[in-house]
Amino acid sequence: MANHNQQQTNPVGRLGIIGMRGCEAITDKIDSFLVEWKRDYFPEDDEQPTFKIDAVCPRFGTGEGKGMIRQSIRGYDLYIIADMFNYGVTYEMYGKTVPMSPDDHYQDLKRIISATCGKARRINVIMPMLYEGRQHRRSGRESLDCSLALQELVAMGVDNIITFDAHDARVHNAIPLTGFENFQPVYQMIKALVNGHYTKHLDAEHTMIISPDEGGLSRGIYYSSVLGIDLGMFYKRRDYTVIVKGRNPIVSHEFLGANVEGKDVIVVDDMISSGDSVLDVCKQLKKLGANKIFVFACFGLFCEGLERIDKAYADGVFNKIFTTNLIYQTEELKQRKWYESVEMSKYIAYIISTLNCDRSISALVDPVNRIKSFLEKHGIQ
Repeated sequence: MANHNQQQTNPVGRLGIIGMRGCEAITDKIDSFLVEWKRDYFPEDDEQPTFKIDAVCPRFGTGEGKGMIRQSIRGYDLYIIADMFNYGVTYEMYGKTVPMSPDDHYQDLKRIISATCGKARRINVIMPMLYEGRQHRRSGRESLDCSLALQELVAMGVDNIITFDAHDARVHNAIPLTGFENFQPVYQMIKALVNGHYTKHLDAEHTMIISPDEGGLSRGIYYSSVLGIDLGMFYKRRDYTVIVKGRNPIVSHEFLGANVEGKDVIVVDDMISSGDSVLDVCKQLKKLGANKIFVFACFGLFCEGLERIDKAYADGVFNKIFTTNLIYQTEELKQRKWYESVEMSKYIAYIISTLNCDRSISALVDPVNRIKSFLEKHGIQ
């Protein structure tokens, strides 16, 4: 992945990591990698037990909050890790327990940035799933939340925003003079598929990549190009006369592509929200004669529960769903037979380590050589 030649480059500043509420587990894993690497390359300097910064966001009884950093961060290169979609953390408001919404998480992030008081040398925000990322473009008289949020963070002094599989990476146009890195978990997904012994072939004869809609076609093209296999896609026919939960409902999925009969297929998407869309795609693929069906999605939200997905799995609609641990995962989800969690903490540690030493991240953004080496090592065609 990255070459950890920290001794050959000067860090931007002393490294510090702040894990926002709900990110404690992944922050601990990232920190353990960074501490281990530091000891490997600087064995004489064993005084750094952790890179984590002591920061909290306490709440008053009214639900109001504040950010507090309880140690000096002067001159630090800070990396703030924030999961905008962790509904598993709560706070007390007027005696009631309230789950944190994306808006609550975003406000806490701004509070911590404000608490730096301009003393950090550089502030980097690692926001795996972009806040309001699905509201990235304007259609009629409506808000443009994602762009406004990015501009607000930059105005507060954020130098780099690091995200994964952005719904539309062109939202970077809102902050064209600021660092915006969009990473894809392609290598980690393929690694999880192969290491789990779910398939022995990743070639054009046995396998096909499927994009569930035209919006995610570029994502499918990358998988198809790296693996050298065919690509098919569905396009969504929507009923534009009706709005349900803020969107036009999908009438049907129409398939465009080569014959999938007898082939294993990998459906690649950025997120699973309710699950309705991806399950409908899987059902259509089964009708077309697909063999095994694997679903790759960076983010598994499962907003409407797991029961319908349980039923689809029991009916043989799909074989496995892979999502990352970049956002909150319930224990209930992790125990499902149809689910595979894709570990991303080491990848984030590589990103932090590389950026802290101001080195090129090209190999991290485009891991094609690493993917090919991995497949050759495992004898995958």
